[in-house]
Amino acid sequence: MRAASRDLNIASSAVNRQILLLEDAIGMRLFERTGRRLILTETGHLLLRHVQETAFGHGEVMSAIDALRGIRSGRVRISVVESISTALLPGIVAGFRECYPDIHITMTVTGSEGVADMVLERQSDVGFTFKAAQSRDLEVIYRASLRIGAVVHCHHPLAERNQVSLAECFEHSVAYPARSLSIRPLLDEALRAGGIRRPAAMEANSLRVMSALARNGNCVAFQTVVGIERDLADGTLIFIPVNDKALVSNEFQLVRRSGREFSPATGAFIEYATPCLREALPK
Repeated sequence: MRAASRDLNIASSAVNRQILLLEDAIGMRLFERTGRRLILTETGHLLLRHVQETAFGHGEVMSAIDALRGIRSGRVRISVVESISTALLPGIVAGFRECYPDIHITMTVTGSEGVADMVLERQSDVGFTFKAAQSRDLEVIYRASLRIGAVVHCHHPLAERNQVSLAECFEHSVAYPARSLSIRPLLDEALRAGGIRRPAAMEANSLRVMSALARNGNCVAFQTVVGIERDLADGTLIFIPVNDKALVSNEFQLVRRSGREFSPATGAFIEYATPCLREALPK
């Protein structure tokens, strides 16, 4: 309730009053109230879906009107994983805005599953993610296979190596990705295949935090080159390919909801972003 009041810039009591008025008008409860938590009832979920579909329809109408004017305005909603949000996406958006300065762009940073969910639920028009769960309702517009490596500080004992094994990495302090990150199951499977026991290590659900741990000391982190471009360019961090055959590459994906005719603004963004990704991502 407090979060909603902050977003709407009104008192939480006013939000609660509007919910109660809506429940009274419908004649059914929209939320189950358990302590300080509000959980949507089945009626609440039904109403939420209807409101989202109505809002989506309004957005589509406005986009069609924009198309009649030419692609001078409109909106593009982007969901993106953290590593893409640090450098790659900002560069693409900056270039796109030079071509289409009046198109409104919103970006939401979330996990890989969150990106797919937002696209499927029509909360975003396009998603930048890794290894999205397969769904017939999700279309992959562009994909790129990215090798996973060990990321260390330039003065780390492994920094001079051309390649390294997972077993060698675990001879040092390691920052390991949490289960919510797409890279985690790839590493877990490689460790199982190699019979490598993972000792107690630091875990984080943020690649930015893990690269910071590597940057600040003797820690080894695991990720692709995406998200640490600046550190690699200035030599602060070193990316060392992991040579375990069981460790497969991570797959970047640009996705949208299949079967959905996107707006002219979204189409223009996809047309602009795809060659940018092709040029920026490692081959």
